[in-house]
Amino acid sequence: MSGYNAVLARNTTNAPENMGPYSQTAAFSHYNNLSAQLPIDPVSGQLVAGGVKEQAEQSFKNIKAIVESIDHIMDDVVRITIFLKDIADIDAVNQVYASFFPAYRPALTTVAVAALPLGALVQVEALVSNGEGTIPNAPQAGDLVKIARNIEKAPLSPLSTQTVAFSHYNNISAQLPLDPLSGQLVAGGVKEQTAQCLKNVKAILEGIDVPFDDIVKVNVFLKNLADIDAVNEVYTTFFPDSAIARAVAYFPARTVIAAAALPMNALVQIEVVVSHGDGTPPQAVEDRHGIVIKANNTPAAPQDRLSTQTVAFSHYNHLSAQLPLDAASGALVAGGVKEQAAQCLKNIKAIVESINHQLADVVKVNIFLKNIEDIAAIDEVYATFFPTGTPARRIVAVAALPGNALLQIDAVVSHAEGTAPQA
Repeated sequence: MSGYNAVLARNTTNAPENMGPYSQTAAFSHYNNLSAQLPIDPVSGQLVAGGVKEQAEQSFKNIKAIVESIDHIMDDVVRITIFLKDIADIDAVNQVYASFFPAYRPALTTVAVAALPLGALVQVEALVSNGEGTIPNAPQAGDLVKIARNIEKAPLSPLSTQTVAFSHYNNISAQLPLDPLSGQLVAGGVKEQTAQCLKNVKAILEGIDVPFDDIVKVNVFLKNLADIDAVNEVYTTFFPDSAIARAVAYFPARTVIAAAALPMNALVQIEVVVSHGDGTPPQAVEDRHGIVIKANNTPAAPQDRLSTQTVAFSHYNHLSAQLPLDAASGALVAGGVKEQAAQCLKNIKAIVESINHQLADVVKVNIFLKNIEDIAAIDEVYATFFPTGTPARRIVAVAALPGNALLQIDAVVSHAEGTAPQA
């Protein structure tokens, strides 16, 4: 099996020791998935002294240490996600962020959440291009290059690139409901703001000749979870987008996150991950039908009419967030956070197994908690599903969850066979 891609989990002593059963970075094929980094000094294991600037600098130092430990550089980062405790800290954190990316700026998402582990003020995570692939002892695709692009028909930011492509994915910066001409929030309420976010996403994709239905994953950040029905009403006017997608009722995988606050006091912010059938130059253009999107649902896990449980493209599967719902009844399972964590992970396991994979193929797990104090209880359950601690991981506490759940979990899964029709 040495000729095949393999999940490669790595850790370095130059960054903080993991606080739970996860790895600092899990690589597969052409991407490294990094765990979210807290502002912890790797020597003392404690939060650094000072305020949000000092904490932001330490978080980015930890990212840099991990990136360099796997023989990459910061310019190989394609996406940065910043979680803040207080949205008012955004300017101070952006100043630090910019110092780590003085020329090239990755795709960027910034959101304030209810709480972070250890009471931190900031937490940062990164997705890194991995040009050599992860075939053991056999570097591959060394000619792939990262392509960063902006278009004028969507809002421009000096702090981020609208879309950063590498290999078979485009990573789009989170889109706020900004009018691209004025740079200001659009007038109206959450419906108008949702429409503008999705218009901005569509404009970016059209600017790089990628159809809207090539989106494989959507993350919706809401200021008020009660707005979800209004958001969904608008959402269904954008998805499905094409006749082919409508024929099969295709919706991307999706996660909805209740944010404590969003930049510019927006009510909604939307980020997407997009399949990129033509690879990135100077690789020869591929036949777009050689690699296809595969959307899959299984009755063994809860289903949702506006999202697909898992959407595969090339070497990754992107899973929708799983709530602690019983697949048969559709109701929250009885018990506390341990029981709910077990149900979320059972649902993920059922989805992964339904596409002929196993939990060992998971490279990234994102956990959204109602109470940050529940981390230890969740880890107790989590370790029974991921005993090797291979996947990279993110944990944040959110303002609310659907159905008053205590947590929800989504995941990214490696996809060794690719998604060519004959695979």
